[in-house]
Amino acid sequence: MSRNRTSPTPLPVEARRLILTGRVQGVGFQPFVYRLARRLAIRGRVQNRLGTVVIHAEAEPARLETFQRALLEEAPPLASPVLTEVTATELQSPDGFLVQASRIDADACIHVPPDYAPCADCLRELRDPRDRRYRYPFINCTQCGPRYTLITKLPYDRPNTGMAGFPLCPACRAEYNNPADRRFHAEPVACPACGPRLQFLEQETEINDNEAALQAAVAALQGGKIIAVKGVGGYHLLCDATRDDAVARLRERKPRPHKPLAVMFPPRGADDLDAIRETATLSGAEAAALRDPARPIVLVTPKDHHSLSNRIAPGMNRLGVFLPYSPLHHLLLEAVGRPLVATSANLSGEPVLTDHAEVQSRLSRVADAFLHHDRPILRPADDSVTRVIAGIPRALRLGRGLAPRELALPFRLAQPALAVGGQMKNSIALAWEDRLVISPHIGDLDSPRSLAVFEQVIRDLQQLYRIDAEIVVCDAHPGYASHRWARQSGLPVRTVLHHHAHAALLPLEYDKAQPWLVFTWDGVGYGEGGHLWGGEALLGRPGRWQRVASFKPFHPPGGERAGREPWRSAAALCWEAGRDFLPPRETELVKTAWQKRLNCPATTAAGRLFDAAATLTGLVRVASFEGQGPMWLEGITTGEAGRYTESLPLVVTDDGLIEADWSPLLDWLADAALP
Repeated sequence: MSRNRTSPTPLPVEARRLILTGRVQGVGFQPFVYRLARRLAIRGRVQNRLGTVVIHAEAEPARLETFQRALLEEAPPLASPVLTEVTATELQSPDGFLVQASRIDADACIHVPPDYAPCADCLRELRDPRDRRYRYPFINCTQCGPRYTLITKLPYDRPNTGMAGFPLCPACRAEYNNPADRRFHAEPVACPACGPRLQFLEQETEINDNEAALQAAVAALQGGKIIAVKGVGGYHLLCDATRDDAVARLRERKPRPHKPLAVMFPPRGADDLDAIRETATLSGAEAAALRDPARPIVLVTPKDHHSLSNRIAPGMNRLGVFLPYSPLHHLLLEAVGRPLVATSANLSGEPVLTDHAEVQSRLSRVADAFLHHDRPILRPADDSVTRVIAGIPRALRLGRGLAPRELALPFRLAQPALAVGGQMKNSIALAWEDRLVISPHIGDLDSPRSLAVFEQVIRDLQQLYRIDAEIVVCDAHPGYASHRWARQSGLPVRTVLHHHAHAALLPLEYDKAQPWLVFTWDGVGYGEGGHLWGGEALLGRPGRWQRVASFKPFHPPGGERAGREPWRSAAALCWEAGRDFLPPRETELVKTAWQKRLNCPATTAAGRLFDAAATLTGLVRVASFEGQGPMWLEGITTGEAGRYTESLPLVVTDDGLIEADWSPLLDWLADAALP
């Protein structure tokens, strides 16, 4: 007896058009989509459209739903996709799943990827003698390597990067063209046969072989020498962080007598942090920040006893540490086997150096040797600096790996705006629609080179994001170089008071509509009527701030010199309180100028009060770097917070401003017994 068998009714097939934005370019997202589609038997295609990924997908409805969820839940670690559109479309019955060539749309939602540290897969290959990229200093894939510092323009394709001058060998090209390979369209992909090469220079010695150059650099570092090493976003000056003599020579030559130096540690242990833990105490948040793909410098608490030179961060209660952020640095640190000082190769306050010839010229009396390579750095990106505050990592300096920093605004702008920052520690920002992009740290705008990089970054951001600013926002201080640039730009200019800009950050970060009371304490900034603020309480919201409280003004002699010479602030406090103070020099001239208010502008800056405290407690009279006095004061009082408090008298002025009188603190400061 036979049975009639009927075939199951095939499930209906649908076609959907998916559009994804966010961080989907330069992070291996297209190869991921291809592999996911093949795994789920989805037919169709994927295409990058300059920051937007468009997918045509055909399958049964349930399979398509699984595909859509997996696009977000299983995305590569560096990707941050946002599914912005899902629409039904016509069936096209494609054969399999394809990756189409990139296309440029006029309304593309552009996202520029930052630079990333080597991924675990690349590090395994770097250390595997059987791999063809064994010990190759420029190994990378779609999950790691340079991005922002290597791009000439978008779309992010190899001809639009600094790798355009390195034709792919057959083996690399096969990987590059294979959608199933993790190096599919990895634009910086290279190998020893076709990629960048190292060059070691020391006096009359020139070595152009990768391995020999590495070994020469390692030997120089182990011998206590200072080497300028080209990284991803610029050059570092490296030396043995455990040797007093090496660190002392670096400080003398740079010159940088006291400013703290960052230290790069060899990766050890299951999480790479064992060597750092021998030197510092790490919280969970600090450990996570150190292992972030950006590989920032993280400020941590050093242990009482460790192997580092005591010249690394004198007077400080924090130490800047980080892990190797490129394959080259991994090879160096693992071979040297000891932590290395890794400080930016620049002159104080200037952008980090990136050019081979300029480094040779400007650092010839600083570095004993140079480790160059021929992969271009198209724009500088100094190291990012992070500190964990209240359990949350906070970027104190945006740089390599964290910039350009893209943020969503809680409102839409009527016109594209360019904000050009202040005079010191400058960075810029570009905003349009509901998007905000912050540039990497540039530096102080006090030199021609700093101004040249400042103007380059302004051009770069607008060109990369295809946005032309229609208005410029600048600090109200007329003496700032950024202010002068804004006035000469030919665009409408809106000036903002320094501390109003500080205050506006809190409502932006927390997106609350109610009025805010914000304490903006820092160094000197341009305030209303040209007064020098810095210790203000502002009430209101962005664009509508009211100054409701401040410190009692005082008059440091010498104007801007007070920032470099804290004794001037101490003298002003003492003299204005009727106390004696003996300046280190120019006794009669300085006091006479103060009495006549000659170049003694009034200020309410908390930074100047901390400067004065550092002098009155015997720590710093003349600073060798910005903020030295307050930093050393913080370092010497670690663990003392909350033990001593003093309520300052409050006075309401005729115009309704609450003023805090600092004079009662002088007795405490003069009698402070700091070790």
